[in-house]
Amino acid sequence: MIEILLAIFFITVLLLFLSSGIWVAISMIGVSSIGMILFTSRPVGDAMATTIWGASSSWTLTALPLFVWMGEILFRTKLSENLFEGLAPWLQKLPGGLIHVNVVGCALFAAISGSSAATVATVGKMSIPELRKRKYPEKILLGSLAGSGTLGLLIPPSIILIIYGVTVQESIAKLFIAGIIPGIMIALIFMGYVIIWSLLNKNKMPLNLENYSFLNKLSKSKQLIPVILLILGVIGSIYTGIATATEAASLGVVGALILSYFQKSLNLKTFKESLLGATKTSCMIAFILAGATFLSLAMGFTGLPRNLAIWIQDMELSPYVLIFVLMIFYIILGMFLDGISAVVLTMAIIEPMIRQAGFDMIWFGIFLVIVVEMAQITPPVGFNLFVLQGMANKDMGYIAKSAFPLFLLMIFAVFLIVLFPQIALWMPEQMIQNIN
Repeated sequence: MIEILLAIFFITVLLLFLSSGIWVAISMIGVSSIGMILFTSRPVGDAMATTIWGASSSWTLTALPLFVWMGEILFRTKLSENLFEGLAPWLQKLPGGLIHVNVVGCALFAAISGSSAATVATVGKMSIPELRKRKYPEKILLGSLAGSGTLGLLIPPSIILIIYGVTVQESIAKLFIAGIIPGIMIALIFMGYVIIWSLLNKNKMPLNLENYSFLNKLSKSKQLIPVILLILGVIGSIYTGIATATEAASLGVVGALILSYFQKSLNLKTFKESLLGATKTSCMIAFILAGATFLSLAMGFTGLPRNLAIWIQDMELSPYVLIFVLMIFYIILGMFLDGISAVVLTMAIIEPMIRQAGFDMIWFGIFLVIVVEMAQITPPVGFNLFVLQGMANKDMGYIAKSAFPLFLLMIFAVFLIVLFPQIALWMPEQMIQNIN
């Protein structure tokens, strides 16, 4: 009973801080300090200094700003134009036509961005004007874009997988590799939805009047080659064991700079903007992670995570019931917090439960990211909805309704991951074999 009261105390104080507009990181540090003062004898000052320094100086964390910078560089290139021109000739003959560019374009950009918001903004900047010009229905246009943009959190290099890996001390390289097949699977599920929707609504879909010869298609596809080579270079170096996640991130930054230089979109102004954007994002995430680490320490001293794990064990919940409860919990939490905050705020309590239940932490990382992805398209704090609201000049409710079918499809994807865990675990196992 004591652990429940402690959990209620921490949650209540944290919600009070967050609702008052205090930054997430400051809120976590404040709650941790209050908890340690009230429930432990450990001095707060030295514990805070040691913990925050340790969290900020982690070598593993260096991959984060590098991948963020790579995405910022490519965000300012002609990549979005090249994506549309390179993909359109191959996808327009499928039922659903150029709507598939949203899905495939988001999947490709996710593989070089790591950010859901950046993925939606980049692909949307290119696809919304083009698809509106061709009279595609707004519902499927915006819904597919909102849903597909969430792939930025799952397909490596994923910022949130780096955060998760650092928080639970699991291999970021394995997490990256584990996200590949589930990411492709969700993209294919979305494409299947677009095909079915377009077949059921043929009267709403525009006629395809553009024809490309095979040579034309190959010619247009040349623009995708640099991007695909960059993706293969980053992911391939990790998969084969040639490079760690941090080293692969360095290769990605160099590749992005070379790519933007040859596209003639790299100048002193764009270089400074990319560097400043990456610095702001990385500092924000690192600050949240430092606060979360201190919160984990404070909870550890109170004994809350251990006691909660024992309490849940005593409840004798089956693993599937536990996973279902956690899915509902994270969907609700994601309605009010962004994905990174939702993960770092809760892992101190959730991690002991998951380990106690016997789940693989690599698998749980992929499960968690997919569930957090759903929150990107749920109001009131769905980040993808906010991004699209500004780009499409539509109200939040309309965009949320358009994205709702894809939300349901992501729930279906979660059930597939739960029923067939090898979807997430097969590639990491192969990676270990290749290295050995």
